[in-house]
Amino acid sequence: MTPSERQARRVISERHQAMLEFERNFWTFDEPKETLIRARFNCSADEYYAELNDLLETPEAMDHDPLVVRRLQRQRLRRRRERLDTGTDAQGGTHR
Repeated sequence: MTPSERQARRVISERHQAMLEFERNFWTFDEPKETLIRARFNCSADEYYAELNDLLETPEAMDHDPLVVRRLQRQRLRRRRERLDTGTDAQGGTHR
């Protein structure tokens, strides 16, 4: 793979760039985050977060904005640990 091919692989879409920028600055807006997501990305919050979680796993996202990606990965890990510590799974049931 040539250096230019590697560079081309590392570029993320404009939508994904906008998602990372939104996550960097969403707290500066007065509206609820879910309302902003629907208006800006034309999707539900669930669809947005599913796409964002997939994006966080790509090296291209890390190359584009490592601070935001690492922060979001830490938050995601913290929420997963909290769910496990409370003894509930994603469907709201209890672990046995």
